[in-house]
Amino acid sequence: MPPQKTDDLLAFVAVATARSFTKAAAQLGVSQSALSQTIRQLEERLNLRLLMRSTRSVAPTEAGERLLRTVGPKLDEIEAELSALSALSGKPAGTIRITTGDHAARTVIWPKLTPFLQDHPDIQVEISLDYGLTDIVTQRFDAGVRLGEQVAKDMIAVRISPDIRFAVVGAPAYLNHHPAPAVPQDLIGHRCVNLRLPTYGGLYAWELEKDGHELRVRVEGQLVFNSIFDVLEAALCGFGLAHMPEDLARPYLADGRLKQVLSEWCPPWTGYHLYYASRRQSSPAFALLVDALRYRD
Repeated sequence: MPPQKTDDLLAFVAVATARSFTKAAAQLGVSQSALSQTIRQLEERLNLRLLMRSTRSVAPTEAGERLLRTVGPKLDEIEAELSALSALSGKPAGTIRITTGDHAARTVIWPKLTPFLQDHPDIQVEISLDYGLTDIVTQRFDAGVRLGEQVAKDMIAVRISPDIRFAVVGAPAYLNHHPAPAVPQDLIGHRCVNLRLPTYGGLYAWELEKDGHELRVRVEGQLVFNSIFDVLEAALCGFGLAHMPEDLARPYLADGRLKQVLSEWCPPWTGYHLYYASRRQSSPAFALLVDALRYRD
């Protein structure tokens, strides 16, 4: 098949999967106008309408759905096989796409990724920060990162961090004027800094546990963020209590800028895991990255 026709199909799969020209263009590294022209040329060549476009959304037509079902998996197989062939040159190469949250990206992935990329200059890594539990197969990611309890059973999972403990914290300026909560139910009367998680249907309900008794508490406050680092900053500024990984709060607990409450309700959670579909085992570049990220006691 001529290369330009393969590019047409790759472009179509990207748009049909993302349901957005904007997201697909960013993923492919092309302009929206160039991507739109590529899709039009493909539709003209096939004499079929593949995508229904509106000002707000993009969706495959019946023909588009059929093409996506049949061609999408084959393109994945071709991509994986081409990556595997790089082993024959003795220099693993290719692009690896990972979806993860900002905490795991900054505290777990990046420290290990820095020396890895220096040792393997022909390997490119794209990290997409997203708190939604992204379907890595349909969104064409090579792997995702989640806490162990969140990994689907049909995925291969590799631990990349130790267990993680969360903490409920607040600045002294806030706690000096608000009695520290003695039990999770007391959080209802406090101002809290919220985190938005799309997959959970909106604002994250704080998950607390003591002696096997689990609670999910929905809190209220003036601020909502979709980044845990912004939640930390708001807590430091005295805007209320916050729920976050303890390692983020630890330096500020040590110097007194934050205080911890409800510590007995915050047991350790299974740490971060890199998860992926079994087809990725054929890529030498991916295998090297998995080994580099693997947690070792």
